[in-house]
Amino acid sequence: MKKQKIAALSAILLGSAVLSSGISFAADGGELTTNGIIEFTTNTSTTDPVDPLDPDPSDPITPEDPTGPTPGGTAGPLSIDFASSLSFGSQKISSKTETYFAGAQKYKDSAGADKEGPNFVQVTDNRGVETGWTLKVKQNGQFKTSADKELTGAKITFKNGNVVTNSQSPKPANVSSTIVLATDASESLVMSAKNGQGAGTHLMDWGNSVDTAKNSISIEVPGSTTKYASKYTTTFTWILSDTPGN
Repeated sequence: MKKQKIAALSAILLGSAVLSSGISFAADGGELTTNGIIEFTTNTSTTDPVDPLDPDPSDPITPEDPTGPTPGGTAGPLSIDFASSLSFGSQKISSKTETYFAGAQKYKDSAGADKEGPNFVQVTDNRGVETGWTLKVKQNGQFKTSADKELTGAKITFKNGNVVTNSQSPKPANVSSTIVLATDASESLVMSAKNGQGAGTHLMDWGNSVDTAKNSISIEVPGSTTKYASKYTTTFTWILSDTPGN
């Protein structure tokens, strides 16, 4: 019996010596690494207009056009989603040089509520490359009546321009905060994104509130210009290219 006790004690002491020497034995369990993957492809569908004061693409709006049916945006991965039409209202004929302002952009939010905000143009870059782009605008001739009477010398100015977005991609660096349109169809820069900028949806707003919006786009009409009691119209073309800004 005494020999058995001595043997057992020896085994315990030997085990303690092994553990204290830093030698351990493998236990049940272990680790396993697995994979995860997601792939994005170029988006060729159209993008809805968003609120110019809260540009959340998941909460689109329905803009109203003061001049007639709302024009649709362009399709494709690099697109012009919307551009405001401009109404300078009905004005009394004056022999003085006068400045008139375009009304704010009216729209319905996703819940159908009536709202107002700045006039704006919206660009979306869903190409997935972040290689930049350039947006320009031109006025296609002077305001004219249906009888081809021209509003000679009338000049449109956009001011208080600023870019808004909820995208993490950097905003376009080259922005024209003030634009004076020529009537000879010359193109004016609106904004341009350099390489590494402009992915997602970006808006150029003219005014950052309803109040500033009502004073941000104007037409100056010389007092010497003959005005007929008639409606004058013109059109604007917005040009988006994949040319990166400087």
